[in-house]
Amino acid sequence: MKRGIVFTILLLIVGLSGKLMAQQLPLYSQYVLNAFLVNPAIAGHDGYTSFNTTARQQWLGFSEAPRTYSASWQTRVMKKSYKIINRPVKSENRLKPSTKGRVGLGAYIINDVVAKVARTGFSFTYAYHIFLGRQQLSFGLAGKAFQYRIDKDQLHFGEDGDPVMDGDFNPVAYSPDADFGVFFQDPNYFVGFSISNLLQTSVKSGGNNIPEWMTDRHYWAMGAYRFRLSDMLELEPGTLLKTSENWNPQGDFTVKLYFDEQFWGGLSYRTNKSMILLLGVKIDGLHFGYSFDWAFSEIAHFNYGSHEIVLAYKIGDNARRYKWTNRY
Repeated sequence: MKRGIVFTILLLIVGLSGKLMAQQLPLYSQYVLNAFLVNPAIAGHDGYTSFNTTARQQWLGFSEAPRTYSASWQTRVMKKSYKIINRPVKSENRLKPSTKGRVGLGAYIINDVVAKVARTGFSFTYAYHIFLGRQQLSFGLAGKAFQYRIDKDQLHFGEDGDPVMDGDFNPVAYSPDADFGVFFQDPNYFVGFSISNLLQTSVKSGGNNIPEWMTDRHYWAMGAYRFRLSDMLELEPGTLLKTSENWNPQGDFTVKLYFDEQFWGGLSYRTNKSMILLLGVKIDGLHFGYSFDWAFSEIAHFNYGSHEIVLAYKIGDNARRYKWTNRY
């Protein structure tokens, strides 16, 4: 318990410098339920095969507000899988374990729309998990490619000759890139760090007079500690810190209460002056999460808050929380 208190205090101290981050990448409030979207090392970390969908509408009622839709899959290459070893003639073939259960795989597709610009892409992830007693250290690398599209028909200018429309207007651009992540897990806590847009590839769209722009690297750090209050109740404080390459940090500070590992609720404060309500339920392998974000800034007068829904289905063994301790 003492170690958990120290860990929680450190998480809060590190995030005190949080400010608003320019939204080049989508926001997530239920990041714990689908953290694979921000850290590739999480692919297969818990031994489940998971299918996740996320839908987020930011600033509902506000014209051209950001909205994000994603679907992801992740799994662990099982130790119990086998391959056939060919033996000499007149000798029987035999089965041999093909892996040590350390490899995780994952993929996602995402569609992110902000105003007149849409970003659609996919990613494939390879993760490697190292056992350290009851703990686990994971590394992940993801390759991804995105298409950027400008809705030309919806562009309207006050006067002719705008440089966006000069020359051969190109409404579509493509950008390959990569992500990297590290994740450390203990039965009581986890910490992770990841980098998005490692290659900082350039994107060219619009008219000839518009220069190329580069995708910024983004850095993510997350952590949480779970306190067992009773046989039915567990308390989990945690944080997600994020910043872009040009240092615009933002932090989410969350406290969640779990009841019988089946229901949960919590509150989160985001340093752009937003408060977030988190709710969730688990029924067998089906997980449902909902979040409602309310901003305390001026924009709150023009919208009905931000809403996010996460639906996850996990295929695995019995109801133990950390199956990787015995499963591999």
